[in-house]
Amino acid sequence: MNLKERGTHFEFGANWQDYAKTVDKTRIDSAVAGLRKLFPEGLAGKTFLDIGCGSGVHSLAALSLDAATVLATDIDENSVSATHDLLEKYAPSGKWETRIASVFDASPGDLGTFDAVYSWGVLHHTGDMWNAIEKATTFVKPGGQLAIAIYAKTPLDFAWKVEKRIYAYSPAAVQWVLRQLFVAAMMAAKIVRGRNPMRVFRDPLTRGMNISHDVHDWLGGYPYETATADELNSRISALGFTELRSFRIPDSVGLLGSGCHELVFLKRA
Repeated sequence: MNLKERGTHFEFGANWQDYAKTVDKTRIDSAVAGLRKLFPEGLAGKTFLDIGCGSGVHSLAALSLDAATVLATDIDENSVSATHDLLEKYAPSGKWETRIASVFDASPGDLGTFDAVYSWGVLHHTGDMWNAIEKATTFVKPGGQLAIAIYAKTPLDFAWKVEKRIYAYSPAAVQWVLRQLFVAAMMAAKIVRGRNPMRVFRDPLTRGMNISHDVHDWLGGYPYETATADELNSRISALGFTELRSFRIPDSVGLLGSGCHELVFLKRA
């Protein structure tokens, strides 16, 4: 089985198409805030590449921050369709383009190079994470920035990899049962910590996400790879980059999953 092939992956695009129907001003504002955190100097006048555009809400956020142009790419045709429809609805006059493209097959000759390259929670699902990260760096202009988010390494990575493969290839009814069990576990964890279990549903999620689509995405996110923040820093710095800022999550066992380290790098001239 070639995990770099679209057919071996979880149906991320179908999930994003469904999520895109829920996008409203609140979710857009949350996505904008997520980009502002990574690019505090702003995106005004800059070219922006979204690798693994998903629902398209972050491409829309980049346009909201006055990016000069946005190119949204994804290997999944459903994600590209969702992104196209979202941008057509909210930014019909913006300078944007959507394209079906694998990070492994695309090249700067095809797509160009950009002031800001963004790939949040994507490259660890490609089936060859380190190669995908290296490919992503080639699209950054000298003096440009790369912002990525990658799952943090935990002691339970092996178990989650098995779970995700089972979930990804299971019928919808089985996936539904697994989601209910996982949400119940999240609620139990709140109770153990002395918190209201209903906060699982009420607490706002970052980046414009919602709990139902986020859980489906987490449980089904196959292929699945992880890294430490130090590994990411070391490997990407060796490719001619300097870390500008990072948002590292604390070490954990990973009992209820793994969050993402977010790192932003400057490409040295």
